[in-house]
Parts: sequence; structure tokens; C-alpha cells
Amino acid sequence: MADTLKLALAQINPHLGQIETNLALIRAARAEAAEMGADLVVTPEFSIAGYPPEDLVRKPAFLAACADAIAQLADDTADGGPGLIVGGPWQDGALVYNAAFVLDGGRIVARRAKHELPNYGVFDDKRVFDAGPAPGPVVFRGFRIGLMICEDWWLPAVSETLAESGAEMLLSINGSPWEDGKHANRVSLAVARVVETGLAFTFLGQVGGQDELVFDGGSFVMNPDRSVACQMKLFQSDITLTEWEYAGEKLVCMPQPLPDEPYRHELIYRAMMLGLADYVNKNRFPGVILGLSGGIDSALSAAVAVDALGPDRVRCFMLPSPYTSQDSLDDAAACANLLGIRCDTVAITPAMTAFDAALAPIFAGHAADITEENIQSRARGLTLMAISNKLGQMVLTTGNKSEMSVGYATLYGDMCGGFSVLKDIYKTLVFELCDWRNGHMPQGALGPDGAVMPERVITKPPSAELKPYQTDQDSLPPYEELDSILAGLIEGEQSVDGLVAAGHDRATVLRVWKMLDRAEYKRRQAPPGVKITPRAFGRDRRYPITNGFTGLIS
Repeated sequence: MADTLKLALAQINPHLGQIETNLALIRAARAEAAEMGADLVVTPEFSIAGYPPEDLVRKPAFLAACADAIAQLADDTADGGPGLIVGGPWQDGALVYNAAFVLDGGRIVARRAKHELPNYGVFDDKRVFDAGPAPGPVVFRGFRIGLMICEDWWLPAVSETLAESGAEMLLSINGSPWEDGKHANRVSLAVARVVETGLAFTFLGQVGGQDELVFDGGSFVMNPDRSVACQMKLFQSDITLTEWEYAGEKLVCMPQPLPDEPYRHELIYRAMMLGLADYVNKNRFPGVILGLSGGIDSALSAAVAVDALGPDRVRCFMLPSPYTSQDSLDDAAACANLLGIRCDTVAITPAMTAFDAALAPIFAGHAADITEENIQSRARGLTLMAISNKLGQMVLTTGNKSEMSVGYATLYGDMCGGFSVLKDIYKTLVFELCDWRNGHMPQGALGPDGAVMPERVITKPPSAELKPYQTDQDSLPPYEELDSILAGLIEGEQSVDGLVAAGHDRATVLRVWKMLDRAEYKRRQAPPGVKITPRAFGRDRRYPITNGFTGLIS
């Protein structure tokens, strides 16, 4: 039996459903790890197919293609090189498992099925998978590895079973989506599993964007003394070789230099970049277009797009109406100039005039109101969608979570588009991210160093500019107050009494709650966007549109 194990952690970015591409990606990772001298190469949960597969798992052709690719990888290991751990579906008669396959010596030497199936938040594994039995250790070249799949290590039972049945280390392959604060939660749970079992623990995560979800990688190893021996890159593909030896009876990982922990705003910004880049690239869009208003939301959206895709794949349009101020036009032009992107002007006044004339007989006798404001927004949405259809670039929506929470957005207007990087970003955080980006260059960014928007974009009062002298605060509470109430209602599921006890005005809380409740139908029609918080609209927070429950105010 060998005394040392060289374990390569392959933190890769699979393309969901593109099995041939993922097969090539895993082969490339194995070849690189072989050059490092690895004995075993580990890839993330469902790495052969991408995660989460959702109802693809119900397609027999998908299951067959995955099985064939895993068989090819097993054949590859007959070359005497490193073994492989690959994630994918395992069909056993009428049952379908989320499984880990251990490949060595030209064959599948072991399979382990996911035992704990998550069914909360963004996860619906119980809908498409069957639960496997509690696993025992996998023996690989003499080492007893406690192999787990994601949720298996979030609860104590599987780890304890593996330790009691002779595992020498715990290894979890994961498709664990990122959210603000997620890494700290993982480390805390790893400490619990290490303390409970006395074994070293390895977390291997997927990296990349998949629709609303972003996977940060963030793989790490924690030794039995609870020290972190290895920390891999965040939001980047990475292959790291770890070396394991016995210290007495314990199998431990030799420590490596650890990177500095990134600042919170950098993590959020990079999550937005990766989510947008993979959505655009994996769906084969040539680039994005967006309306640049001179306001803070479109300025931040444009900055993220340029950093994610490069300035040559981002094009902006100013869409002025008679109510658009010269300051807004100047600020939009300045943003485009700082970002190095093309910005064209398409005035919507002719469209407004045409709609006014067409609708005049029907609107006769009715005073102008929000209807005319919404027509402006819809004229902009129509214009951007027409340009998208003609030129091929995807429309990037620029609305933030505060607006989407209370319905301060126009259906078929500023909600038009294919993706939104600000969908899960509250307005107060928008301000913070703009300040941060003006002073910092994100790692991996393709945009310019230095400021990406003029200071006035950040400091001036936000306005939709749909009527004279309009500001957001005409219709909404101050954003600091609004966002605090929204976070309590959405992330905290707090009651009115609880929020009032926390210092908020009861009438304001009730008003915000009613707006939040009424806007559900709009959110159902909103484009997908990067999940940032623990309670993102669409994947995490699902409420009925037709809903007569008023228990919150009783």
C-alpha cells in the first residue's frame, strides 16, 4: 500500500447538456493532472453533464449519452495514468441516481449515489432523482475515501456513517451555487464535519454560470486539526494538486500557501461578471446591447457587461424623450467613453407622438397619467428589442431588486430583455458596487482600469425621467429604508410587527408589503438574472400571483 496520495482537484466549468464538450474538458483536466504526477483526479458533481440538469434527467437519450461518455472516460484510465472521479446520472432499472463514478484501470471500480436529496431553495433533486443508500468508503489504490455528493455533507449522517465504516478522509463533489456569504457557511459546516468525524475534509466545487445560478468553485481542504490546507481560486477554473500523507493514523493534506480573502463587493461583482459571461457565451450570443440612460443602474450594468465580455461585444443606446435632461445625456456619453464602447442615439419622441395620435380617440376624456409614462418605457423596450432582432445581440435588462420587489418597472418596457445582472441587487448595493468598481479593477475583467462612470451618476437623485422633475423618491420611500424593509420581508420573512419593532414606521411597512405582494405577476414575466442573495426571485422565492392571504397584516 502506498504511503502518499497525490489528489488533483479539477474545479471545472461544464456546459450543461453539452456532453461531448464536457468529456473533452474532463480529458484535458486529467491530462494536465497527469503531468503534475496525480494519482487521482476529482471533478465536480454531475461534471459529465453540468448541474443542475432539471428535466433533462427524464430524457432516455440524455441518460444514454452520459453513460457512454463515462464509459469512454473509464476506458481512458487503462493507460496507467491517474484514476478519475466523475459525476453524472446512474440509471439502475427504473431508478435514476445522482452519482459519483470512480474510474481506474480501464473500468468503473465503484459508484456512489447521492443519499441526501435537497428539496429547498434552488434545488429540486427529489423531483428528478432517487435517493441512494447510505454509502460506505471507496477504496482507491489502498486509500479508503469517504466519497459524498454535495448535500450529503451538509447534514451529519453520511459523514458519520463513512467515518464509522472506516473512511480515512472525507471528499465531497459539489454543484453548490454561490450566494453572498456562502463560503463562510461552507467553512463553518466543514469544521462541524471534521470535529464530528476526526477526518480531513475536501470540498470540490463546480465553477461557472447556469441560467440564474453562479458556481464559484471555492474548493478547499480542511485537515483534522481544522486548519485550511488548500484554498482554490474563486470564480475561475482551476486544477490544484494536493499531496496526502499519514501523520500517525491520520491522513492529512500537506499545507499550501493560501490566497488573500477577497472583499465582499469584489465577490458580488465577479459573480455578476461570470453569470453574464456564461449566459451570453453558452447561449452563443455575439454580445449584448442595453439602454444607457445616464442613471446608475444602466451604468453599472454596462460596466459589468464590458468587464465580462469586453468592450467590443457591448453596444449601448441612448433613447431620449422630451423629459430626458441634458445632464443624463452627458452622463450616458461619459459612461460610454470611459468604458470604451459604442453608444448611438435613437430618440423615442416620434414613437411617443405616433402612439398619442393612435390612441387619442380611445383616451379622449381621460387625463394623462401613468399610462403615458409607461408608453415611453415601452417605446424604449420596443426599440431595443427591434435592434436585438436585427443585429443579433441580446438585450441586457438594467432593473434592480428594489424596483422589481415593489413593481417600479414597466412590463414590456424597461423589463424587456434576455438577462439582468442587477435582478438580485438592492439599490443601496448598486451604489456601493459603483463606488467599488470606480476604485478597483476586478480580477479577470476585460474592461478598463480606473473609473467607469462619472461621479455624478452615483451622487445624483435616481429618476426614471418619464415626466418633468421626477425622482424615484416621489413614488418610493428612501432607498435605505425601502431596502431594509424589503430585506426583512424577503430574506427574513419577517412580520409587520417584527419590522416595526426594529424601528420602521408601520404605515410604510404595510405600503411596501402591499407593493411587494401586488408585483408578483410582473416578476413572473421578468428575465432571468444572477442569484446573489439567499432569496432570489424566481428560483428561491415562489409565491402565487392569485393570493388572498393577508395574515401578514393581521
